[in-house]
Amino acid sequence: MNTHSSILVCGTGIAGLACALGAARAGGSVAILGPCVPPPVPGHDAYHPRVYALSPASQALLQHLGVWRLLDARRITPVETMEIHGDADGFLDLSAWHDARQTLAWIVESGELERVLQQAVHVMGVTWHEDRFASLQVAADEARVLTEAGQVLSTRLLVGADGARSPVRLAAGVAHRYTPYGDQGVVAHVDIERPHQNRACQWFTGDSVFALLPMPDTDQGPQASLVWSMPHGQALAWQALDPDAQQQWLASRALAITGGRLGRLHLRTAPRGFPLTLEYSDMVGPRVALVGDAAHRVHPLAGQGLNLGLGDVQTLLQVLADGRVAYPDPGDPRLLARYRRRRFEPVHAMGFVTHGLHRLFGTHCAPVAWARNQGLRLVDDIPFIKRHLIRAAAGQ
Repeated sequence: MNTHSSILVCGTGIAGLACALGAARAGGSVAILGPCVPPPVPGHDAYHPRVYALSPASQALLQHLGVWRLLDARRITPVETMEIHGDADGFLDLSAWHDARQTLAWIVESGELERVLQQAVHVMGVTWHEDRFASLQVAADEARVLTEAGQVLSTRLLVGADGARSPVRLAAGVAHRYTPYGDQGVVAHVDIERPHQNRACQWFTGDSVFALLPMPDTDQGPQASLVWSMPHGQALAWQALDPDAQQQWLASRALAITGGRLGRLHLRTAPRGFPLTLEYSDMVGPRVALVGDAAHRVHPLAGQGLNLGLGDVQTLLQVLADGRVAYPDPGDPRLLARYRRRRFEPVHAMGFVTHGLHRLFGTHCAPVAWARNQGLRLVDDIPFIKRHLIRAAAGQ
C-alpha cells in the first residue's frame, strides 16, 4: 500500500507530535509514523518520572498550538526564581522580577505533554501510521519511507523526530557529530523538608551538577524533581543499591552538597539514569528535516534540551509558512537550507554555553576554581547581565 502526504513526521515524542499538530493546524496534508502509546495515568500524588522546564518561548508555542490550556494546571509548577551555587562561595540569584516577568519557566511532566499533544493530533484528524521506520528512498520530487510492516509512505518532506539514535538521520545520510561526556543524568522525585517557594536550585560540585526543580506539593508535603549529572560509574553504583541504601546514600551526599538548603531529601521514586552527550547534526538532508534529539543534544545543566527541540519545530513551521507561496513544495531544498541557517546559531550557542560550563566547573585547577566562583558573584551584582541571561533562557 502506498500512502501520500505532504509532510510525514517520523517520531511520536513531544517534538514530533508538536510538529505534526502545527503542520496540520496550518492546513497541510500531514501524517505521523510511530507507535501510539498513551502515557500511563498517574495515581494520586504520583508523577511521571521525567519533567521538563519549559521556557516562555516553548509555552507560547504550546499555547499557539492550542494545547497549553489542556494541561492539568494542578500539575504545573511555575519557576519564579533560580539560584545557582558554585563549588566554593560563588552564587547567582536569577528572579523573574529582574526582567519584569512573573515566571522564568514552568515545570511540566513529560507524560502530561504527551497526553494533550496526542489528544490534539487525533482531534485534528492527522493520519497516524502505527508502524516503524525501516528504510528511505529519495527521488527528485518525493521521499519514500518503507515501514517494518511493508507500507510505502510517500511524502514531499520527511521530518525526523525519532530521537537521539535517529534511524531517519542515519538513512538520510545527515552528518552527525557525537561527543560522550562519560557522565549520566540521574532523575528522581524527592520529598523535601522545606517549601521550595517556586524556586529552582542548582549546585556545581566539581564532578557533578545537582539540581532541584520545584513540583506540586503532595500529601507528604513539598516535593522536588532531582536532576543529578554525575560520573557514569558513580551513577550505576547508586542505581544498583537496594532502596534503603539508595536513600541513605542520597541523604548523606545531598546534605553535603546543599548544606540543608531545602532540608533532608527522601526518595519518592527510584533513580533513573541516561547517558549524557554533546551532539550536533547538519539538521537537513534531501527532503529531510530533523528536529529535537534527532538533530542535537546538549548537556542538561541548563534544562534547555526540550526547549531547543520545540524551537526547531517553531522555526520549521515558520519557514514552511513564510515560503508557502514562493515554494509550495515543503521539501524544497531552499526552504530546508533556510531552516538550517536559522537554527544554527541558537543550537550551537546553547551547546557552547552548556559544554563550556561543564568544562569550566569540571576543572580542579585552583586559579580556575577561584575565577569561576568570582564570576558568579560578579554576575550576581550586575542587573543588566542578569536580564540578558533571563531573556536568552526564555528564548525571546
